[in-house]
Amino acid sequence: MTQPPDTDRLRTMADRLRACGFRITPQRLAILTVLAGSLDHPTVETVHRRLLPAMPDLSLATVYKTIAALKACGEILELQFSDRDNRYDAARPDPHPHLICQGCGSVVDPPLPGIESLAQILADATGYSILAHRLDFFGLCPACQERRAQAASLREADAPKSPSGPDGTANPGDPA
Repeated sequence: MTQPPDTDRLRTMADRLRACGFRITPQRLAILTVLAGSLDHPTVETVHRRLLPAMPDLSLATVYKTIAALKACGEILELQFSDRDNRYDAARPDPHPHLICQGCGSVVDPPLPGIESLAQILADATGYSILAHRLDFFGLCPACQERRAQAASLREADAPKSPSGPDGTANPGDPA
């Protein structure tokens, strides 16, 4: 899911890359543009696929290197998963909570007021200096919940009907 990029965010990312010693090539600018307009936390492959129609000679390695540069400069948040490809959030590179669908893999940023104060409370209570945090909630998105409900309804409709009555005993007149 992409939208027009946030021009301020795009400018911030490009300025930070320059400050870190990276050149802003046309390929890098295109990658930054996709990332700044992506609300769906895309994978590297998704970013590459979105750019291929306009830039057929863009290599996957260039996308990986640009994301590595953004990570080195603190301008992208990487969401690592053991069972799925890593996802990236350049629209909001600061730590924030995520809702992650276990069905389709979608990732959304829910509003959760007070998360920063919670980090401060933890720091005060433990003496830790909290440098970063990650709070992920796993579940099923509304679309996957609906798909599961429809699949369950279909299975129920296709299931053979039991000859027993509601109390589990055989109906009168049914062969035993």
